[in-house]
Amino acid sequence: MNKTAMKDAILEAKFAKGLKWAEIAGAAGLSAEYVCSACLGMNHLDKPQADAVAAVLDLDLEVSAALQRFPHKAWDRPIPTDPVIYRWYEMLNVYGETIKEMIHEKFGDGIMSAIDFTMNIDKQTDPKGDRVVVTISGKFLPYKSW
Repeated sequence: MNKTAMKDAILEAKFAKGLKWAEIAGAAGLSAEYVCSACLGMNHLDKPQADAVAAVLDLDLEVSAALQRFPHKAWDRPIPTDPVIYRWYEMLNVYGETIKEMIHEKFGDGIMSAIDFTMNIDKQTDPKGDRVVVTISGKFLPYKSW
């Protein structure tokens, strides 16, 4: 089973069972954000976690095996048209250089890791309209001179 078929099977099972990502992630003992990413094909799970996800979704070992495979992260997509994803694309186009400048000013020459990284997505109730709160934390990796 490839990652695309895995993703489709997982999303169908999740919908059919009425499960939330937090419930699926709870079975694996990992964050909802990371498990969702793995189930969408952009990360992998170790065998115990992959087996737990497949079990909670009543999916077979083929899905577990696909979850354990390392992903191929391709960046060949055109400008996204999904409104939620497009807004992130827009934010990075507008604020990307600002983020880079602020990181360099506060840390020096380097990058924020997307490997040693965590992300949390929360809902904040607000009388003017609920707010999406995204917290991203990545290790700073300085460039080295040699």
